[in-house]
Amino acid sequence: MKYLKKIQKAFVILFLTSSLIFSASYINNFFEISKSLDIFATLFKQLHVYYVEDINSGELIKTAIDKMLESLDPYTNYISEDEIEDFRFMTTGQYGGIGALIQNREEYIVISEPYFGYPAQKAGLLAGDKIIEVNGVNIRGMSSSDVRNMLRGQPQTAIKIKVERLNIENMLEFEVIREDVKIENIPYTGVVGDDIGYIKLSGFTENAGRETKDAFMKLKDEKGIKKIILDLRGNGGGLLNEAVNIVNIFFERGNLIVSTKGKIVERNTRHLSLNPAVDTLIPLVVLIDRGSASASEIVAGAIQDYDRGVIIGQRSFGKGLVQNVVPLSYNSKLKVTVAKYYIPSGRCIQAINYAVRDEDGSVIKIPDSLKVAFKTRAGRTVYDGGGIEPDVFVEPYRYSNIGTSLITKHLIFDYATKFFFEHPTISEARNFEITDGMYNDFVAFINGKDYDYKTDTEQMLELLKETAIEEKYFEQITSEYEQLNRSLAHNKEEDLITFKDEIKYFLKSEIVSRYYYQTGRIEVALLFDSEITKAIEILNNQEAYSEILKGTYTAH
Repeated sequence: MKYLKKIQKAFVILFLTSSLIFSASYINNFFEISKSLDIFATLFKQLHVYYVEDINSGELIKTAIDKMLESLDPYTNYISEDEIEDFRFMTTGQYGGIGALIQNREEYIVISEPYFGYPAQKAGLLAGDKIIEVNGVNIRGMSSSDVRNMLRGQPQTAIKIKVERLNIENMLEFEVIREDVKIENIPYTGVVGDDIGYIKLSGFTENAGRETKDAFMKLKDEKGIKKIILDLRGNGGGLLNEAVNIVNIFFERGNLIVSTKGKIVERNTRHLSLNPAVDTLIPLVVLIDRGSASASEIVAGAIQDYDRGVIIGQRSFGKGLVQNVVPLSYNSKLKVTVAKYYIPSGRCIQAINYAVRDEDGSVIKIPDSLKVAFKTRAGRTVYDGGGIEPDVFVEPYRYSNIGTSLITKHLIFDYATKFFFEHPTISEARNFEITDGMYNDFVAFINGKDYDYKTDTEQMLELLKETAIEEKYFEQITSEYEQLNRSLAHNKEEDLITFKDEIKYFLKSEIVSRYYYQTGRIEVALLFDSEITKAIEILNNQEAYSEILKGTYTAH
């Protein structure tokens, strides 16, 4: 009995001590917060009193907030009242506007692609139209974001747009009635090969799961597909619950799809497949690349962890952080990282150091020594540390320097505009071909126009020269440098022959989009897609497909 009392006494002392430590810690933390806020408020007031010029309070505060949040992670962001509409678009894929892509061209804005079935297209605006005025305001010199804001607005409101059009002397004026514009989660579905369905999923906004399910069932019921490709390339993610719903199409209910773990233990969650599956047996390939992030990685990761399908492409982006949106005063919001998510094997695909990334933002290669091994349901070894590694890696196609130059300098675009006005119709997108006669016409069109470029070798040679000059060695190698420079000097005419097939593809894609819009562009892309080719090859080889999922496959 005495022993029990001693234990109880010790427990009480321990409890009181820990409570005092916690209270002291809490009080100290609260004091630091109050102290920091007081310093900031005092500093802000003194700036307004003493700074030599007038200060824009709103801009200064936003800069301070943005810089503060930037020190945490790339995804914790302040959303001001002015940015709420853009935020709504990110989560719903919907906005009020005319439904068209625009681009900067010198001092004006050009319509690069109207969305089929939306106000710009229905009113008669075309790709290549140069916008001169919006509601009587000359937009010369404005940025594309400023003009975009002018074009957007409440649905059912009218907007007047004046444009210049190729081969028409006078300006054209269009009255466009804005509508709710919804960017489709699924811009295209179809059949590739004999019996392989294809679904291009571009986003995870509201209803993405239902839309994917409907598209899949339609392919099965109407097209009789026996295999399926789900394309998540370039899909930067979105709503986590929609990712769970999409995985659920291929899994029976009750399977763990993703779990989240953060500082507030009570808010940790486990997301299970809740609905009956549509098809748990159909052979499945998921395509990913460096642009596949967040919700895309949940889908690809869950399918890989359960050995439900084959992942093809390149390593994904590497974003395993969960954000919640917290309301602030004056209609502003805070998008704050609250947890990391973990896919079924237990791994987190978040990059070990999200501050160190490649130029496109995706995770850099992680040393093997920093990776932790996990097992899929069938016992295959998979790793954490940054993104989803595909089961079958396909080297991404690297465009030529001349092809890139012709696109970035808008010569492909401008020729497509010219072609459209000269040809009222063309054959179906997948059957349309760029003949040698068309290609020669394009070559004549760009003759004398600026599309010069530097090859990688030429750029490295320039770097060699700069380094040699800096280190005072250049005089000794001048003659060798000049001889090498002459030898490497690229010939644009030769490049137009060497890269003819690639340039023909660019022309075909841009021209087809003028007649068949985004659907036509995707159909053309599928014909020249090495990852689609590999997916078809794997799906048509049941032995290879099974070996990949067992971890016994070796490429031949």
